[in-house]
Amino acid sequence: MKKILLKVGGMTCSACSSGLEKYLKRQPGIKNVNINLILSIATIEYEGITKKQLEKYISDAGFESFGEYQENLDVEKEKTWKTHLILMGILLIFMMIISMGHMVKLHLPLLNHENPRLLVSVLMIFTIFFLHYGRDILNSGVKNLIHRIPNMDTLVMFSVIFSILYSILFTIQIFMGDKTGLENLYFESACMVIYFVKLGRYIEEKSKSKTKEAIQKLVQVTPKTAIIRKDGKEREVSLDEIQVGDTLICKSFSKIAVDGTVVKGKNYVDESFITGESMPVLKEVGDKVIAGSTSYDGYLEYQAEKIGKSSTISEIVKFVVEATNTKNKIQRLADRISSYFVPIILGIASITLILQLLLNFPLEQAFLHFVTVLVVACPCSLGLAVPLVMVVSNGLCAKKGLFLKNGETLEQARNIDTIIFDKTGTLTIGKPKVYQFICYQEERRDEILNKVSNLESKSKHPIASAFEVKQEEVVEEFKTIDGMGITGIINNKFYALGNERLLNEQNIHNPYQKDAESMMNLGCSILYIVEKSEIVGIIGIKDVLRKETKEAIKNLKRAQIEVIMLTGDNEKTAGVIAKELAIKNVIANVLPTEKAQYVKSLVENKKRVMMVGDGVNDAIALVSATIGVSVKEGSDIAYDSADVILMNNNMNNILDFIKISQSSYRVMKENLFWAFLYNMMMVPLSMGLLENINITMNPMLASMMMTLSSITVVANSLRLGRRKTWKK
Repeated sequence: MKKILLKVGGMTCSACSSGLEKYLKRQPGIKNVNINLILSIATIEYEGITKKQLEKYISDAGFESFGEYQENLDVEKEKTWKTHLILMGILLIFMMIISMGHMVKLHLPLLNHENPRLLVSVLMIFTIFFLHYGRDILNSGVKNLIHRIPNMDTLVMFSVIFSILYSILFTIQIFMGDKTGLENLYFESACMVIYFVKLGRYIEEKSKSKTKEAIQKLVQVTPKTAIIRKDGKEREVSLDEIQVGDTLICKSFSKIAVDGTVVKGKNYVDESFITGESMPVLKEVGDKVIAGSTSYDGYLEYQAEKIGKSSTISEIVKFVVEATNTKNKIQRLADRISSYFVPIILGIASITLILQLLLNFPLEQAFLHFVTVLVVACPCSLGLAVPLVMVVSNGLCAKKGLFLKNGETLEQARNIDTIIFDKTGTLTIGKPKVYQFICYQEERRDEILNKVSNLESKSKHPIASAFEVKQEEVVEEFKTIDGMGITGIINNKFYALGNERLLNEQNIHNPYQKDAESMMNLGCSILYIVEKSEIVGIIGIKDVLRKETKEAIKNLKRAQIEVIMLTGDNEKTAGVIAKELAIKNVIANVLPTEKAQYVKSLVENKKRVMMVGDGVNDAIALVSATIGVSVKEGSDIAYDSADVILMNNNMNNILDFIKISQSSYRVMKENLFWAFLYNMMMVPLSMGLLENINITMNPMLASMMMTLSSITVVANSLRLGRRKTWKK
């Protein structure tokens, strides 16, 4: 199964996106489709067909494929749109003066009612210009009707075509010498409908571009070139020329070009663009660097590890884009309604025309109501109501260093009532140090510690970072025993390193319980060192809290969210940390499977649980929770298992995430309310049901109201981004 993100042109409303989605799903070779209206992206899962065939399907449906998704600012296109709008606006004003100037006693030479044939000829010529200007709308309307996926363009197409055909009938009458036909011309109305649809889409695109700022900034953060060192020489190359393993140079106040590891030098770098952390981070030999980080006054050499689509930036952009692609329950409801909306409006307009003719309404009046109903109905506002909020919210989360893997996570976060934290590497910095070492064979102290370091060098557990190998030794038959420790053979001797569970597992007698307890009372995690079948030492590993953790726990409690610590560490060590954080509910000394079982039990008891962890031992629990959150330094499997990646490790942002979710859900409901209210009010009005009390609507006013409804939804969605509480 292959997966591709294609940039699609021509989508203007939710009827477009849902219609294209349905059409593509019916095509052979396509397994699943998700259409993102705001970003104009089609995420397609397929097999047995080519990318070219996919693009042909899109073209056949009346849309256009611009190839694989790459988020770039299309400034030139925006300028062209603006120029066309200005020119066509001037032309429209001129048409209005020609056709309706006599109403305000404005008479142009020659182009007046005294020369009806010349006047109508000019109006027809101007209408041809507008038909050319709106040809994309008309083409889309026809194609989508043919493929049985009618959309907003279909409504506009019908209203424009019928207005022009109606006007042509009276144009023939005028050329035959009957001037009364001048009062029944709607050329300017058809042109105004096209113009206001174009104007509305331009405003929507301008507004929608603001919602994509976070993605655009991420894409543009990496430099276009880098300095590479090869064969002792330095030269500047483009990013495309860089290969994994190349040695790159970052000089003062320049940017890291690709993800890699420092091999020479020492310098502070600014990673705030991705982590939200304002303070610079010191990078030394062995430390990881991220593409786009800005170096301060210093020098670094680093080895390229992740380039192109595998880089951190590319992965994050993919997270954000795919999160906006995933549809939550409200989005799916809006899409379902939109898919029926256009056919219903076509039916209402047709019924209005037929009934009014049967009731002996004048043809002109019945036709006017028919066209107005088609123009005033707005699936655009309905289609924008949810996806706009999703993009804004994901942008806000990205600024906070929170990267969501799917849209449903954003919806679920608003209801979280319980947050479970792993201890090591989550509440603490995850870089523990050897706090105390008791060796029961003091003369071999350095030798034993070196063997422990060699054994830990094979482990991926965060505790391994507390040890430094002084002299390398061969470790054979290395094993990790989940939740207990590690074992291996060095120089034909069996060594084990782990907690009390490991001693029980290996049936090893422990005469040093009091020494271990004294270390645990200091907040240390205990590692027993076993040689053959005898304890030869105890190491106390101590970690420190992340600087924001105390404040974060306090704020979560204030928000009435239950906080639980769930750790594989022993009860005493966990108790010391819990006391410092004022966490009352602590479950310690648990295996990875037991962590998952505990999380599942809470979920089964109708708790909405967020699990925050970092290691392999948290992976099952992350999947079992309502929402799984992995911190930045988490293991690859924790990354894969989590729904959210917390890039800056700032636990305060978890509460912000919940608040963003709550606010975005509220704005989604507000948008849908206004979209439904608009259509419920405007459609009856356009049918002429309130003409008895002198409240009327015409196609020109309807096109303006349609544009206004979309702008209202856009403006309400953008309110989210202006909330002061989201600012850093």
